[in-house]
Amino acid sequence: MCFLFVGKDKLKRFAENKSLPSLFEPVIEDVQGDYALKGKWASEYFNNTNPIVLELGCGRGEYAVGLARKYPDKNFIGIDRKGARIWRGAKTAFEDNLLNAAFLRTRLEFIKSCFGKDEVNEIWITFPDPHLKLKKERRRLTSAFYLEMYQDILQPGGLIHLKTDNQYLYTYTLRIIRNGNHSLIFETPDLYKDSCKEEAKDFQTFYEHIFLKENIKIKYIKFSLNATPE
Repeated sequence: MCFLFVGKDKLKRFAENKSLPSLFEPVIEDVQGDYALKGKWASEYFNNTNPIVLELGCGRGEYAVGLARKYPDKNFIGIDRKGARIWRGAKTAFEDNLLNAAFLRTRLEFIKSCFGKDEVNEIWITFPDPHLKLKKERRRLTSAFYLEMYQDILQPGGLIHLKTDNQYLYTYTLRIIRNGNHSLIFETPDLYKDSCKEEAKDFQTFYEHIFLKENIKIKYIKFSLNATPE
């Protein structure tokens, strides 16, 4: 009976997604080429020239929404492929009239189809799946495969933030940064024990609350990409 209720709840959210003005759900054909808003998010959707910040694998969109409230002079786009999860962020943005927050439901491997050259100023990656099996390394959101994609859409010097509870992903990302000759700006294996004043402390995701209650340390890395990675 519980399973049936959850199924109906998801169907209701999927239906409501279609009416939320800040949520975009392109079909596969839309992103196999250039998506209609590629290179035009600021001018044609947000109707301004403000910087664009992405939250990748945004889940419920806690960071996209939180940052949009804090920085009204920036545009925020949360990206996730799960419709039932991204619904929460898009609905909150609608209910709170956050005109600088949008959500895009698509797979992250299509990110270059959705954003133009140097269109993005900053990227947040919040608690992604670490994909621990070696054969799935390319699916890690800080792998060389994805960093090459970010290289194309990020402005030179654009920041990338990673928050994770996973020790392996944390050390793996530091190694990727070092091997790619990228610029490590800040890192800590225990964000909330560190005396830093990083804005990564300002917001917590649903799962981050759970991790902290279980005394799991939150790791954080801030870096930028080298224009000519090795």
